[in-house]
Amino acid sequence: MLGLEPSWSAVLVGVAFHQWADFSWALVFFGLFGRWTVHLTPMQILLAALPWAVLSSAMEWFFLVPLFPFFQPLFTLQQPYWIGLLVHASSAVMYPLFVWLRWPSGHVPARDARFARSWAIAAVIVITTLSAAAFASATGREFPWAGGDLDTDQLYIRHMATHHAQGIELARLGAERARDPHLRAVAGLMVASQAGENRIFERWWQSWFETLMPDCTDDERSRMPGFLTIQQLQEVRDASSEAFDGAFVRMMTLHHKGAVKMADQEWRSRGDLRLRIMAHAIRHEQQGEIDMMHGVSGAAAVAAAYRHMFSDNVDQAPPGKRRSVGSQGIHSAP
Repeated sequence: MLGLEPSWSAVLVGVAFHQWADFSWALVFFGLFGRWTVHLTPMQILLAALPWAVLSSAMEWFFLVPLFPFFQPLFTLQQPYWIGLLVHASSAVMYPLFVWLRWPSGHVPARDARFARSWAIAAVIVITTLSAAAFASATGREFPWAGGDLDTDQLYIRHMATHHAQGIELARLGAERARDPHLRAVAGLMVASQAGENRIFERWWQSWFETLMPDCTDDERSRMPGFLTIQQLQEVRDASSEAFDGAFVRMMTLHHKGAVKMADQEWRSRGDLRLRIMAHAIRHEQQGEIDMMHGVSGAAAVAAAYRHMFSDNVDQAPPGKRRSVGSQGIHSAP
């Protein structure tokens, strides 16, 4: 379902899948554990729902998706755990409204009805506020920049946008020429994710600073970590069909390591919180893509993703079995 410009049908299928997953966890909470949860007041349900969101999102991130039943390392290597936690928490905070399903119409205890009514009003206000913020963002009217280091944030946006542009150029080559289908899929993922992030950078820059983003100079490009030279890019372009996969993985790994370093520095800066959160996600994502290029999966993918959430550790080889790249493409290696 991943694409540079996902169709509305792909978006709706993705939303439906997440809603089905959230509904399944709600069935466990109110169904399997119903003999216990049925006696809880709305406030008690709320207090229980938040730890439940932590547990259910951790089950999906650490075990269910990467190990069983989907065996899909993309989930943990591409997104940090806190994204899934936010999704589960946003669903779980609606659990107190269960009181209106639990009791027949007109039989809801007065205290429970008052709490549920107040909670529903608060939920509508929050949803309306978030929707307005999303609409404002889509039309280029973001909340003003609110960081503590303007120069660092501007430099990071300019450099990462330029870095991503080169990464997209290289990833398109991988998506078109890689012989290994796994590598072609990862390259396509890189194009989609980095193109989307660049659109966010451009929107933030224009909204925050009300000007066009200046291009990086040749000197800036040469000093960026992981920014490839013309000769390095040409090496990938000129690689034979048999040697392409190896050349692509070597250069993209070098490129990603530079992006991880830049994102890590922004995450630890005093910049705007939104930019720092995005930098944290980019650091996690690009370390995960390095692992995916080398075929890390299973428990090794979960262990690597856990480490990626906390630090820049691209120079540390992930545990377990990984695939290496040789003259004949990608093959297994201990």
